Amino acid sequence: MAVIPTLPQFSTLNPFDHQPRTRLVFGVNSLERLGELARDVQASKVLLVTDPGIAAAGHAERAIKILESAGIKVYVFDKVVENPTTRVVTECLAAARSAGVDTFVALGGGSSMDTAKGCNFVLTNGGRMQDYWGVAKATKPMLPLIAIPTTAGTGSECQSAALIADEDTHQKMACLDVKAAAKIAILDPALTLSQPRRVTACTGIDAIAHVVETAVTKKRNAYSLMCAHEGFKLTVPSFQRVFDAPDDVEARGRMLLGAALAGMAIENSMLGAAHSAANPLTAHFGVVHGQAVGMMLPHVVRFNGQDPEALKAYAELASAPEIACVSDGLEEALEALIHHLESLLDIAKMPRSLVECGVKESMIPVMAEEASKQWTAKFNPRKIVAADFASLYEAAMEPRKTP
Repeated sequence: MAVIPTLPQFSTLNPFDHQPRTRLVFGVNSLERLGELARDVQASKVLLVTDPGIAAAGHAERAIKILESAGIKVYVFDKVVENPTTRVVTECLAAARSAGVDTFVALGGGSSMDTAKGCNFVLTNGGRMQDYWGVAKATKPMLPLIAIPTTAGTGSECQSAALIADEDTHQKMACLDVKAAAKIAILDPALTLSQPRRVTACTGIDAIAHVVETAVTKKRNAYSLMCAHEGFKLTVPSFQRVFDAPDDVEARGRMLLGAALAGMAIENSMLGAAHSAANPLTAHFGVVHGQAVGMMLPHVVRFNGQDPEALKAYAELASAPEIACVSDGLEEALEALIHHLESLLDIAKMPRSLVECGVKESMIPVMAEEASKQWTAKFNPRKIVAADFASLYEAAMEPRKTP
């Protein structure tokens, strides 16, 4: 009888089952291909899901003209809000049902894509958004989705999850189903040039946090690491550049592609404690997601660095864009990584402590308990409980010291 070897916590032999679900179309002005790509999925009546800012920037009007020139009828839902709730999904659903659409086009940031996915769940499978909280709860096919990110952040265009907050409880629900994944993602760097500085900062930090977390999760594997490391190499050196030269399409393209690769890494390895800690900050104090994740990330990296396998993984990640060299020592590489992540927060002009964000210390026990129950916490490389989250929040309450 063959002996089955015992693998270490992480091995290149860790199993994975990756099936590309999303066609990636990358290139400057690739939005011009929207009409032909919509025809490829047999679209005839499209609901364009977007937000008021994207509409004001003229991107929605351009997309409408391209679709209409391809003979496709277009209906518009432009009431997407940041951190979409079940109420917004219900409003989008009414628009989709009224128009009788057969395809969704999500144009904007992660919120537009989450809203379109959420609407798709309920339109095709019935019930309420809460019914799909979890994994593979949809039993019927869903309509084709074309995702067009205008921010370089969430990587939602390469994920099968819709993140929707319950309007009443503010609990963020992760609804994962392979049927929700976009059929096509159009990655056009030119669309990201219109991002305000604040959006560039928050979404960019979010993308970088994605690759840092996916590089160490319990589910990480050879494929997810390939995406995470390449995403890190693309985003980290480009982050400063998009502030110094906002019109640099090359830097914008590297951030956009890096964010998409981070999304692919998430799809194959999930996230960790930084995201678990961020969600209560957003729910209770309205801290923007990217900022919340970014502020908690250095503390989580230091916490996880006490695990030998995670320490090695962080050191190897830091070596990718030459932040540090593994041969100089794992602990040294970890500290270099933490220092660099903090420097990125400074570039983004983010507050130095949770106190500056209006977070009340009295809420730490509540937030810690909530964080420990978040879906992503169980994928963290080091076991983490409410008491650990409380310590992380307490550390983040203090202003960071400038090196």
